[in-house]
Amino acid sequence: MDTARSQTESAAIEGVYTYRSNPLVEPDWRRFPGWRDVTEAQWADPQWQRAHCVKDARGLRAVVGDLLDEEFYEDWEQDRRHRATMSVLLPPQMLNTMAPDAAAARPGELTKAFYDDPVRRYMLPVFSDRHPRWPSHPMASRDSLHEQDMWVVEGLTHRYPTKVLAELLSTCPQYCGHCTRMDLVGNSTPQVTKNRLLLKPADRAERILEHLRASPGIRDVVVSGGDLANLPWPRLERFVAGLLEIESVRDIRLASKGLVGLPQHWSSGPVLEGVERLARTARSRGVRIALHTHANAAQQVTPGVARAAWALLGAGLHDVRNQGVLMRGVNDSAHDLLDLCFALADHAGVTPYYFYMCDMIPNAEHWRVPLHRAQVIQRQIMGYLPGFATPRIVCDVPMAGKRWVDQADSYDRELGVSHWSKSYLTPLEAADPDAHSGSYHYYDPIDTLPLSGQRWWRDTRQG
Repeated sequence: MDTARSQTESAAIEGVYTYRSNPLVEPDWRRFPGWRDVTEAQWADPQWQRAHCVKDARGLRAVVGDLLDEEFYEDWEQDRRHRATMSVLLPPQMLNTMAPDAAAARPGELTKAFYDDPVRRYMLPVFSDRHPRWPSHPMASRDSLHEQDMWVVEGLTHRYPTKVLAELLSTCPQYCGHCTRMDLVGNSTPQVTKNRLLLKPADRAERILEHLRASPGIRDVVVSGGDLANLPWPRLERFVAGLLEIESVRDIRLASKGLVGLPQHWSSGPVLEGVERLARTARSRGVRIALHTHANAAQQVTPGVARAAWALLGAGLHDVRNQGVLMRGVNDSAHDLLDLCFALADHAGVTPYYFYMCDMIPNAEHWRVPLHRAQVIQRQIMGYLPGFATPRIVCDVPMAGKRWVDQADSYDRELGVSHWSKSYLTPLEAADPDAHSGSYHYYDPIDTLPLSGQRWWRDTRQG
C-alpha cells in the first residue's frame, strides 16, 4: 500500500467542513402536476403510497407531465433494455426526494436537476450513467457475496461464526439500482432472469427457526429480504416472536430501506403496536431488537422519515441504524457523508453505522469507488461525529465478509487489486484444508486505474 500517498490524500479534505444543524424539509409534492391535488392524509397513507408507485415511463409522465425532456425517457428506456439489473419501483415518498429544489419554471430545468440528483442516480439509473467501456468489472458476478452458496436452509445465509442472515422474502417497496441481491430480489429484467425462492413463505420461516433452535452458537440474526416493509406484519411478528423464544439469540436486526422509501408503513398504528409487543418481550428476555435502514443522501431524511424513526424508538426498539452504500456521484465525499450523518443523528434519532463499498455486481462500475478513495474519506470524516455515531466504511469482500477499508493486507493500486484475510471459516469452507491460509480479493473499478492498469485489464479480458 502506498502509505505516503494515502496520508497526503487524507489531509486534503475538500474544504473545511462546518457543522450546521439544518432543519429537515419535506419537499412539496404538489410541485409535480400529477400530485397537485394529493392531500396530506393521502400522502401519509401507506396504501396510497404503494398504489401510486412509479414503475415505468408512463407512470413517471403521469406525475411530472411534460416537465422532463424526451431525452431523459429515451435514456431511461435504453438502460432498461441494455443495462438495468433491477426493475424500477419508486414510492411517491422516494420520488419526491429527487430534485427537491427544482422549480421547473424554465425549459429543461427539471431534466438537468434530475440528471444531477444523487437519489435519482441510484434509484432511477439511465444508460448515460453507466460507464461506456466498463459497465461491468470482469470479476463481477450476480451473487457477488456468495450468499446463496452459504444457505444452510433456503434463505438462511451462515457466513459468520455467530451471525446469520435470514432472507424471508424477495420483494421490496422500492428497488435500488445497485442492489447486492439483484440475483434474487425483484422482477426479472431483459438482462437478468432472477432466481426464485422455492419454499412457501411459512415453510421457509419454520425451517429457518428450526435450524436456529438447533444451533446454539448463533446469537445474532439479521432479518431481511427483500425488504421487511413488504412482509405482512402478522407474519413478521410471528417470526420475530419465534426468534425471541430461542435462548441463544441475543440480537435481532430488522432490515428495511422502507423506513426511508416508505416511512408511512413504519409509522402506521398496527405496525407500531406490534413493535411495542415485540420490544416488551425482548426487554423481558434481555434481547435487543434494532431496525437497520438505508439512506444514501441527506435529502432523503425528511420530517416523515424522522417521525417514523422516533416512533419506532418510542415503541421500544433498542436502536435505529443506517447502513448506506458509498457510491460515485451520490455521496463519495466527506461533506456528503457528514451532511447525511448529521441529518440522521440530529433529527431522526438514527445512528450512522456502516457505509458499504458498492458490491461487485454486473453493470455497477459507474457507482463503485476505488479502495484508496474510500480510505481517504474514512479518515476525513473522523473527529466530527461522536465516536458511537461515526460510521465505518467497509468493504464486503467476497467470501471474507465485512472488513474496514484500512484492513487490506496489501493493495496493488496499478491493477486495483486488494488482498484480504480473515480469522474464521464459513461452513462452506470448513472442509477446505487451504482455507485458513487463503487470501481474498476485491477489485477497484477499472476506469479509476492508471492507464497501465487499464491496459492490463483490457488485454487480459480480450485474451
